[in-house]
Amino acid sequence: MLISSNELTALLKRVFEGMGYPVGYYEDAAALVKWLQVHGEQGFGELQRALPFVADRERPALQLLAEESQALLFDCHGRSALNCLPSIVELAETKALEQGCVNVKVRNCHNRKFVLKLLVDCARQGISGLAYWQNGKQPVSEHVASIAAGAAYPSYSEALLVDPATADTQTLTLLLSTRIDLLGQLHGSASQRSGYRQVGPEQFARAGQGALEGGMDISIELWQQLNQLAEAVLVENSEQSRSGAGGR
Repeated sequence: MLISSNELTALLKRVFEGMGYPVGYYEDAAALVKWLQVHGEQGFGELQRALPFVADRERPALQLLAEESQALLFDCHGRSALNCLPSIVELAETKALEQGCVNVKVRNCHNRKFVLKLLVDCARQGISGLAYWQNGKQPVSEHVASIAAGAAYPSYSEALLVDPATADTQTLTLLLSTRIDLLGQLHGSASQRSGYRQVGPEQFARAGQGALEGGMDISIELWQQLNQLAEAVLVENSEQSRSGAGGR
């Protein structure tokens, strides 16, 4: 079935609010999912893979392990990027604007592809960014995304490692700078990588325009699943209304 951009935004906000994300956090999470889907990077698929980790109120909170003038080290304790990356990048942006550059390492974080939209946010503030991460076990995939300061869209590349040495599949490395443009991509060496794919800013722009004009296709199963998650908001609000009415 086809849904519009506005319908997707409203549904995703209700979903994350229903999962207990507070005001501000559920808007951020919805925006990250929507950006991937609108720009052709399977935001719905990423969300389905993220669902085991997004309702993460029982997990330990995001932890800042070390902070220096130009470096930050975080532990997400198995949380989803949808929950913790927006606040991490916000602090990193502040440091980049103050110091000129910052190196961020994020450990034990799932669903790191959602960083793409956050790189776009950095670029709007005059900050260039580069992100690197790995996914999976057998096979292991490598991912690089980068954006120039002031650019509207990032560049993104991914590939499978033919013979990974020591995979680090729950870590994100993020570099931000106001001094230089951090533009990078994976080397497409056939001896080291296979299944190489690259997406440029022009492709992201075309995908976004197409989604806005023609809508987005979502399976009935996922639509129903998301609406069931969103119903938690309605149930909670109804119970609070009844409780409030009875107390007067």
